[in-house]
Amino acid sequence: MKKLNGIKLNHRKNTENSSTVDFPVPSKVSIPFSMTMGAPCQPLVKVGDIVSVGQKIGDTDAAFSAPVHSGVSGKVTAVSDYRNAMGTVCKMIEIETDGLQTISDEVRPPVVTDKESFIKAVRESGACGLGGAGFPTHIKLNPKNEIDTLIINAAECEPYITADYREMMENPQDIINGINMIKTQLGIRYAKLAIEANKPEAIKNFTAMAENDDTIDIITLPSAYPQGAEKVIIYNSTGRIVNEGSLPADAGVIVMNVSTVGFLYRYMQTGMPLVTRRLTIDGNAVGEPKNIRTVIGTSFRELLEFCKTDIPSIKKIIAGGPMMGMSIPDIDMPVVKTSNALLAFNHYDERKTSNCIRCGRCVRVCPLGLMPADIDRAYKIRNIDELKKLKVLLCMNCGSCTYVCPANRKLAETNQLAKALIPRK
Repeated sequence: MKKLNGIKLNHRKNTENSSTVDFPVPSKVSIPFSMTMGAPCQPLVKVGDIVSVGQKIGDTDAAFSAPVHSGVSGKVTAVSDYRNAMGTVCKMIEIETDGLQTISDEVRPPVVTDKESFIKAVRESGACGLGGAGFPTHIKLNPKNEIDTLIINAAECEPYITADYREMMENPQDIINGINMIKTQLGIRYAKLAIEANKPEAIKNFTAMAENDDTIDIITLPSAYPQGAEKVIIYNSTGRIVNEGSLPADAGVIVMNVSTVGFLYRYMQTGMPLVTRRLTIDGNAVGEPKNIRTVIGTSFRELLEFCKTDIPSIKKIIAGGPMMGMSIPDIDMPVVKTSNALLAFNHYDERKTSNCIRCGRCVRVCPLGLMPADIDRAYKIRNIDELKKLKVLLCMNCGSCTYVCPANRKLAETNQLAKALIPRK
């Protein structure tokens, strides 16, 4: 089967052999109430309240959302408005920690007797896609279509990031148990654990673990970007195509991030919701790159200082990977559910853009066969009909087109702006 197009990157997995280090409980955390796709939560606590670890502190009646929990014990000192890097405003609370890390009485393993109670438990865990997209997991695991294949996304194709790899190396049994748990609860027959070829130790370990299980396939995918993109990993793992406007479930598939699967298994055993994150801290401004586990709400500044970062020298900070991550405006922004990496660089070269030379490189590397240069032209004249014909809504913003453009044109950025012009149902 022909694999989809992509690009070769220097992955710079500097921290792949760096075991996860637990960051000390900070003196204060700031927890936003919008950390997933969907509706923001509303605070369930107020200034002066005492909270415990694992306590639910935010929720909403909206179906497409996930509750928020505290990862610390202490006192609520402020409720304010918070603007994230995307410009969205939500409520945020500040908690002054007491250092005791008292576990809430709410923390107990959920009682799961059927699919309905399983989905309810997943929602109560606060789980979302931990690869960065933040899609609420309980929505993903409750599709209307019949699902026959569960794909576990363990590609981690972005440069620098090794957080998922450390999950695979440190908690492999949790992942296998989580896969089997999800298959059983949802009645899915087969699972495919898809890993990029640049992770040979993980491939070797999981192949041995699944040797006698004919319902779990360990798939080795070429080391190419954007191998971990949802549509790409579905096609390269199964040969199935997710059409424009369709969801993976329409193709009989659910795709889950490998760290999400490991977390869900642990939650079902302990009842401890999603209150911590593992992040890769790296970049040439970082003195000691590490993989760190910390409570949600920890300041990025504290993590960078912990890794001996030369903060005054920083010219650019990226939350996530350099290809699809988000440049952040404030070093004091907090860790959220979707945080998987923080990259700090002491040099940033804003390349000068020139005219398109019609070389076609952007077309050749696009995994979905789009024509970014033509989309760019149609966007400039606001030709919505032409943008629809060019299938701009299929763009997943992987950034491959921008990466290879010899004219340094911001094609991926234009694609996103063009998508916003098209009315959605």
